[in-house]
Amino acid sequence: MKAAQFFHIVEMRTKIISMGTFFCASIYALSQTGSVKPVNAVVMGLATLFIDMGTTGFNTFFDYWRGVDNALYTKEQDKVLVHQAVSPIMAFLVSLALFALAALLGLYLACLTSWNLILVGGVCMLVGFFYTGGPLPISRTPFGEVFAGFFLGTMLFLITLYVQGVPPSVKHVVVTVPFLLMIGMILSVNNGCDLVGDKASGRKTLAILLGSDKAFGLIAVEGLGAYAISFLLVILGYHPSTLAFCLVPSLVLYSKALIEVKKAGLDAEHKSVHMQFASKSYLHFCLAFIAAYALSIGFSAPAS
Repeated sequence: MKAAQFFHIVEMRTKIISMGTFFCASIYALSQTGSVKPVNAVVMGLATLFIDMGTTGFNTFFDYWRGVDNALYTKEQDKVLVHQAVSPIMAFLVSLALFALAALLGLYLACLTSWNLILVGGVCMLVGFFYTGGPLPISRTPFGEVFAGFFLGTMLFLITLYVQGVPPSVKHVVVTVPFLLMIGMILSVNNGCDLVGDKASGRKTLAILLGSDKAFGLIAVEGLGAYAISFLLVILGYHPSTLAFCLVPSLVLYSKALIEVKKAGLDAEHKSVHMQFASKSYLHFCLAFIAAYALSIGFSAPAS
């Protein structure tokens, strides 16, 4: 297996999601505590990356093994198990190795913080595996977007806060809602483009239940809803006013790109382009969040 094929198996381009949430939570934690625990941040960041890579690797393996990814419906050339005859066993073993590395880092992080992290991290890894593994994969149900948004948005955000000394609270849970919605939007784009192939393989995703027209509506509601809630949270004092200003360019880019998705339609032929739209939208959202908090922290820092 070549390096490029490994990166396709774990879909490195999609790590924008987990790393975006991690960095947003980290700067939010800095705004709450006034300092960063660098060792905790590095270990948490690497553990997050390895869990995400391993989860995607398992997804790649199980989607091929179950026939969801196949030569008939799968048009993406970076699906190397389908188009480049890479051994699926290699994808499975690579994913196990990544999970093992993440588990070791998790144990070390628990030593630095709290042993409760072992239970929480274990649950996150199980969800990652059973997203496409097991007798009833989560990805085959209408709940895929909810699980992905909750664990990659809410849970990851809260765990990142916790290792920086910020305990969970209702306020912090509320702050994660836009991240949950944006990540759900990414999954909705993916499932909307895969609707025909997923239906043929027996999946019951939310996109299939809604149909292609309403699937696009879900994408719009999730993405625009994330921005609307973010602006509302600024008004309510959950976020600094800088966030409202920083989100405007991101919202404009999202809205324009959303119109192009509507024109092109959700299908396998346009999946690569549409997934770039979804990933870039989340990246822009996270960059706006980080910039807003960086400005807020800078403005509030005492003059030397």
